[in-house]
Amino acid sequence: MPFTIASEVTFEEEIKKSRFQALAVPVANEQDVKDFLEMSKDVSTTHQCWAWKIGHNVRFNDDGEPSGTAGRPILATIEGNELSNILVLVNRWYGGVKLGTGGLVRAYGGCAGQCLLLAEKIELIEKKKVSFSCQFNEWAIFQYELNQQQIEFQQDYTATGVYVVALLQIHQIEPLSLKIQDVTRGREQLKMLEEPQHD
Repeated sequence: MPFTIASEVTFEEEIKKSRFQALAVPVANEQDVKDFLEMSKDVSTTHQCWAWKIGHNVRFNDDGEPSGTAGRPILATIEGNELSNILVLVNRWYGGVKLGTGGLVRAYGGCAGQCLLLAEKIELIEKKKVSFSCQFNEWAIFQYELNQQQIEFQQDYTATGVYVVALLQIHQIEPLSLKIQDVTRGREQLKMLEEPQHD
């Protein structure tokens, strides 16, 4: 059962005069990763190393540290905690004492690990993207239903009615599907939108 974290957490420590700061943040897709890294750019740091995991997709970056001493240990910590949809960034301000490759692995992995210990883990719920259409006079019923179940949705008003795209948890699919058939008297069906799901 994969987990993610509830909110952003930070942990800081000093190792042999170098200051390390880890930031862990939940992400839903690669755009979230890009936005966070862009926002977190800090020219005062010596290195900004990171790793992220979203579903089966993983990336990591050593940002100038010897290969395999920073990004990979951060990723190992993420995977060791069975986390997904998460980005961990570790900033380092060099303090003049070289740590050696083993020291760097321990520093980056350890700092990321301490940071993740502070995070509140929440179950990662898989969601599926679906769509359906309805007439204007039916929309209020569906809008109420979606809001009641706290389902994320977007609606587009067309010439003939309303086109809705929603993100559903697996257990919500069948009840909504039946509701659509019921309200539209079988005229409309819930459609699964098959696209690569990074959620």
